[in-house]
Amino acid sequence: MPSLATFLPPSSPIDLASVNDSIVATTLVVFALALSLTLNRFGLRRCWRWILVSVVAVCGIGAAGLFVFNVDLVPIPLLFSGGLSLLLTQINRLWFLDRQLARALFHSSAGPNNSIGANARLLSGLKLLNTVLPLSEAVVFRYDETDSLEPVARFKGAGPNSQDPRRNSVWREGIDLCQRAVASGKLESQTSSGTNVAVPLLHESETAGVLLIRLASELSVDDASLLEAVGSQFARNLERESFSQNQAGSQSLSYFSQSGSKRKIDALNVLKAVTVEQRCEASTLTHIDDGVAIAYLDGTLALVNKTLLGFAGLDSERVSTMDVFDLLNKFRTDVFDEPAIAVRRVLQTGDEYEGELNFEPKNQILNLRISLLRDRQPATTNTPIGIALYVKDMTSTKEYEKLKSDMISLMSHELRTPLTSINGFAELLTADETIPPQAREFVSIIANESQRMSRMINTFLSVTQLQRKDKQEVLKIPLRLDEVVRETIMSLQPVAKKKRIRLIEQPAHRIPPVAADKGLITQAVKNLVNNAIKYSPERTTVTVSTALEAEAVRVCVEDRGFGIPAESKERVWDKFYRVVREGQEKDEESTGLGLSFVREVVEQHGGRVDLDSEEGRGSKFSFTLPRL
Repeated sequence: MPSLATFLPPSSPIDLASVNDSIVATTLVVFALALSLTLNRFGLRRCWRWILVSVVAVCGIGAAGLFVFNVDLVPIPLLFSGGLSLLLTQINRLWFLDRQLARALFHSSAGPNNSIGANARLLSGLKLLNTVLPLSEAVVFRYDETDSLEPVARFKGAGPNSQDPRRNSVWREGIDLCQRAVASGKLESQTSSGTNVAVPLLHESETAGVLLIRLASELSVDDASLLEAVGSQFARNLERESFSQNQAGSQSLSYFSQSGSKRKIDALNVLKAVTVEQRCEASTLTHIDDGVAIAYLDGTLALVNKTLLGFAGLDSERVSTMDVFDLLNKFRTDVFDEPAIAVRRVLQTGDEYEGELNFEPKNQILNLRISLLRDRQPATTNTPIGIALYVKDMTSTKEYEKLKSDMISLMSHELRTPLTSINGFAELLTADETIPPQAREFVSIIANESQRMSRMINTFLSVTQLQRKDKQEVLKIPLRLDEVVRETIMSLQPVAKKKRIRLIEQPAHRIPPVAADKGLITQAVKNLVNNAIKYSPERTTVTVSTALEAEAVRVCVEDRGFGIPAESKERVWDKFYRVVREGQEKDEESTGLGLSFVREVVEQHGGRVDLDSEEGRGSKFSFTLPRL
């Protein structure tokens, strides 16, 4: 009969490892792998409770197995393998994030900055400083980790002779002064042998170098603050140059490297230096006469200059709590009553919005422009990064344009009336057979000159009206340019025959219509043909042709006349310009407004003018208009 001891557990616990080593190894690996995957998938912040629960569960199961079943479930090896797995996984995660941080820092810090080298920028800064302070000599030292000072830029002013016997001792004193400035982190000066000043070049509380200068006079308090500001700029230049020259090693091991961590700090300092210089660039917008505001793509305002605050009737405290729509609402008018629609159009298309805002109660006219800002670095991205608002006061300009329009209207009435009378009476006197021949000649000159002045005024008024902002009087209709050319040739044939010039047309087939004002385009073609007839020798040919070119229709007037000198090709389109040829006097009958009128008309219709001419062989004037 079995004894009671047969059913009791043995006095010593059973070692599970002695039963089956493969089961123990598998358990350790599975537990470690489960913890590793959980940490890698969810992160320590989200899964630390479950890890803690699993540790408590392992401890509880191990204790229960040992005290209840007297079986050693190896909880200590399980906890050790799990803890080691968690540690290695977390190190790997931090290592991966560190590599990403290093790549982002190095890529941003190595981005395109000013193409001017650090030494050239330092020398330029010393020259700028010399305009304020009477520098005898200035040296910029770079400070490295070995506590040595390396000169990187030097400037010599109107100082003492370089062969001064005390030069070596003065140099040693200057080096000692630089060391004191580095140690104290403040500007140091001495007047034992002239005025020597050492300025520590500090950026983010780090010493990048020292500026040592010798002055011909004493240093004032205002100059000291200027030196510290210039020193900060020099420090940024040295930091950027040092970072660019210090090539990065393997980024994969930078997490465990002191030099790698130091380089990350250097990259961060370079980014801070770039940020300071960008603030300098942005501050220029606060000093321009036009109103400027910059908003991020989330609508918050990054910058609003004082001029725009004045236009909007705001102060800096109120605008700090506003977004771009709140700011645009301050410029609502009958025309600009939905700012959100204008902003949406700019964001969707990328095209600028421009409108004229008339505030009659304030007797103010503003021009508003909304533009999309894009990132040009690198040049291939062109990614939108913000919105810019430009507001310009057009009140004075509009008043000037109104005064100009009134003067033109006055000229049109007050000059035409007496000229009409002069021309009419001159023609009557010319027809009178009783006046002497010499008087008849004088009267004929009066009649011709009054007619020329009338033509000049008419052309001037036409050109001026085309240049006005309000061009509603231009009526664009579908117009066939070949028909306009044919009518023009028929009307000018008598003028051409009188000068023994052959005027011919070269029409093209199936010319599509264009959208144009028939009166203006007809006058433009007449101006070109009249010029060709006027400046062509007798018994030559003037050819007028029309042709279809892609999406435009071209009208070309070609002559075999004197041609246009190369230096005059661009100026012939200017108002009042007349070509003067060698050996010939300036044409007094020409007003110098005909070609200017042609260009204004063509450009108003969305076309362009062209000139192909060779002196002595003729000219080819042409223009194109978009087809319908």
